[in-house]
Amino acid sequence: MSQFNTVANDQAIADAAEALAANGFHVTIAENAGAAKTAALAALPKGAEVLTVTSQTLVKLELDKAINDSGDYDAVRPKLNALMGQPEKQREQRKLGAAPDHVIGSVHAVTQDGHVLIASATGSQLPAYLYGAGHVVWVVGAQKIVKDLAEAETRLTEYVFPLEDARALKAYGGHSSINKVVHYMKEATPNRIDIILVKEALGF
Repeated sequence: MSQFNTVANDQAIADAAEALAANGFHVTIAENAGAAKTAALAALPKGAEVLTVTSQTLVKLELDKAINDSGDYDAVRPKLNALMGQPEKQREQRKLGAAPDHVIGSVHAVTQDGHVLIASATGSQLPAYLYGAGHVVWVVGAQKIVKDLAEAETRLTEYVFPLEDARALKAYGGHSSINKVVHYMKEATPNRIDIILVKEALGF
């Protein structure tokens, strides 16, 4: 599975960026992790309501801390965490997570023809990604660029899932699973989704 953790070459990154742009995504190419973090924060207005989803890419770049702990944003994640373990607050929790003004996270595969795949166990990040958030930022390591949909699905099941399952077992004491997969083909709303493609391997 080493091919799924190998950073795509510059031509493949450029081709994917062009295809993504043709499908309605706004694309920035970042030379490294530091540039990606700068670009991501620049895309989020200070003081804005922002949800960070669970993402190893955000953790690696410390974007979760920059958004949730800095006081520079109206961070949704701490509010969600405060409601955890309270069944009577589930409705409030769902509404908070479904429609933030801005959401930031990552994806699991990007195809050369400009499609995006996202896998999830609970689907908690999907409402905001698909429609609920007014603005979406995805920070994506270029090792996630694959040839086509078939290769993207293989990446999810044979590479991403075992890593996420091990992470979930350590973090939560239980196994993960691929229960919901989104195949994002195009974005109809101009400038709604910012994709920052990074010339480094980041996340799963």
